[in-house]
Order: sequence, then structure tokens, then C-alpha cells
Amino acid sequence: MILYHGSLEQVICPEIREPNRTLDYGSGFYTTTSFKQAEDWVRRKMKEKETNAGYVNVFDFDEEVQKRVNCLIFDAPTEEWVDFVMQNRTQKGFSHSYDIVFGPVANDRVYAAFALYEGGLLSKQELIAALKTYKLVDQYLFHTEIALKYLTFKEAIIVTK
Repeated sequence: MILYHGSLEQVICPEIREPNRTLDYGSGFYTTTSFKQAEDWVRRKMKEKETNAGYVNVFDFDEEVQKRVNCLIFDAPTEEWVDFVMQNRTQKGFSHSYDIVFGPVANDRVYAAFALYEGGLLSKQELIAALKTYKLVDQYLFHTEIALKYLTFKEAIIVTK
């Protein structure tokens, strides 16, 4: 399987980094099966940092690894997915023991729906129903050093303005 990681840098050796903000699945190295999602992220970062170039880093990942490491897989938005994302985004110091987490991305548009849920304006079931109307992209979080060993760098594709 091919996975993509958008960055302002070439990432030949992925690292587990503590984020400077809360993320859907916690700290680690995020990838996606969507080239467009990775490219869009690079373009957003280029605009924020006022730089002219970034990279979509391409990795090979053997899906069979998911049978050998501790994985949490969400095939679609579910109550468990909502709870997990909310724990990561709202509970200071929350951590989990999964090597890899896979599931939908709670991007800015999706997170607006989460805010309505958090504010009590949507029930969990209403949130899930609303999310199912969105075309959600996926994300793979590599949360541990063990998990990172199963990513093989292939190339870095330059993205320019």
C-alpha cells in the first residue's frame, strides 16, 4: 500500500513528534492514502509559513503488519471513533497504547460538527449521521517507533505555488 505524508520538508526517516496542538489520534506520524489530502495539507502549510515549496512524501506500507502490531481500525465514523477522537482532542494528557490507528480524518469542516456535538447541539447519533454525508478522507497514525519501522520511504514529490 502507498501512503502519503505532506510536509514542508522531505521526510526520509519519519519520527514520532509531539504535536503543538491536539490531533485526532494523538502524537505520532500521520499519513493518508490520498495524495490530494497530503498535497492540500502542504499547500495550507506553505501559505501559513509563506514559503514557495513543500513535499508529498511517499511511503510503502505492508498492510499485513496490522496483524502483528497493536492496531485500532475505524472503517467509518462510529460512536467509538467519536469517543476516541474527542478523548485525543479534549483530554489533556490523554494517551493510548496503539502502534497504529487508522480511520477517517476529522478535518476542519468535520470538526465544526464535533464542536456542535461538544456544545450539546448534536447528539452522538446526529453527529455520526451528519459525518456520513461528508466524503471523509482517511489517515494512518504511526504512534510508536515499532510502527514506524514498517514504513519504507520511496520518494518526495515537490509541491510549488
